[in-house]
Amino acid sequence: MTSIHSNIKTAYLSQYGSGSYLASDVTVLLNIVDKNAVADVPVSQKEALIQSGQRHYSDMLTLEDAPSAMHEQLYIEALEQGKVRAATDITNLAYTLQQVFQPNVNNERPLILVSLVRAGLPIGVLLQRALATADSSYSLPSVHYGVSIIRDRGLDPVALKMILNNHPHSPIVFVDGWTGKGAIYQELAHSLKAFADPNHPNFANIFHQGQDVIPLLTLADPAGVAWLAASIDDWLIPSGLLNSTVSGLISRSLYTEPELGLHRSVFYDNLISADHSLAFIDCIDATRRILNTPLKCLPTHKQPRYQTADLVDKLAAEYNISNRNRIKPTIAEATRAILRRDPERILLASAEHPDTILLRHLCTQRHIAISVLGDKILPYQAITLIKQRATDD
Repeated sequence: MTSIHSNIKTAYLSQYGSGSYLASDVTVLLNIVDKNAVADVPVSQKEALIQSGQRHYSDMLTLEDAPSAMHEQLYIEALEQGKVRAATDITNLAYTLQQVFQPNVNNERPLILVSLVRAGLPIGVLLQRALATADSSYSLPSVHYGVSIIRDRGLDPVALKMILNNHPHSPIVFVDGWTGKGAIYQELAHSLKAFADPNHPNFANIFHQGQDVIPLLTLADPAGVAWLAASIDDWLIPSGLLNSTVSGLISRSLYTEPELGLHRSVFYDNLISADHSLAFIDCIDATRRILNTPLKCLPTHKQPRYQTADLVDKLAAEYNISNRNRIKPTIAEATRAILRRDPERILLASAEHPDTILLRHLCTQRHIAISVLGDKILPYQAITLIKQRATDD
């Protein structure tokens, strides 16, 4: 087993790789660095540095531990509970992409899927496999990349330039797992402003759905900002319950100045035995292949609706939160915030909703307060509020 793990580590500690996915699933455009070369910053210290403005979150990393046995079990239950929905959603997304792009896409000019690392990676891999299914009614030539996007610092311009150079005549669709407040949509839109001039040589690669239409695809879109989404529901997306062990064993990305190359990431070779990345893909993909539900062409949206913006504003006012980054809505984002940040409390729509079992378990473990607010926070089922820290900590 040790030699197998060593071989995997050697294979992926290179500038371009696929994490723990198959090479046919994705090319991850990250500079993969050894975790021993990255400082392991404790959560409490990281939180103080972020909130005081001394450091940006993308300059630091808290190295991940393997999930607990309870966490693993709850993930497995969530996968069993949600695999049919996830497979159906992927099928409908793939069918919609095929309907939209089939007239203009071929083997020489494939559709380019650009997944936003990390939450977008599992969804992009599933879409890539669905579109590559030759005997389906939604097959479409496509190529899949994983690219870093960092709040306040944008989409990795070095990675995007590489993609545009490799596929100068292909349309690009950006893929994420879900939307929370819409912050990543705004970051993406800001990063793509440089291409918004119709005279820009890459205008058609990005704005193929119309001028100013950001082609963002998500599995779930509670914030109402995606161009294409399977639903607007905040539901228990199984891949949202884990971090690297369902995202190719790569860490959250670390910022790199463009002149120095790609954004960086760590490959967690120590978590290989706990990795669910390929098993998750295989489970959802196998379920997709045996579905017999009718295909559905999903609606697309030219502009964001920001349907939860008023709710976020009200919560910020009620809890005296001046920095919206301390509000982490959706089950997936609320869960990840508990695992990676320093939470003050969790807001739930229901005290007993089955989709929030892991959240409630983690709160009990860490003695985090829970407030049940009912319809007040819908469409979100859960929201984590990050603890305010004094700027002089």
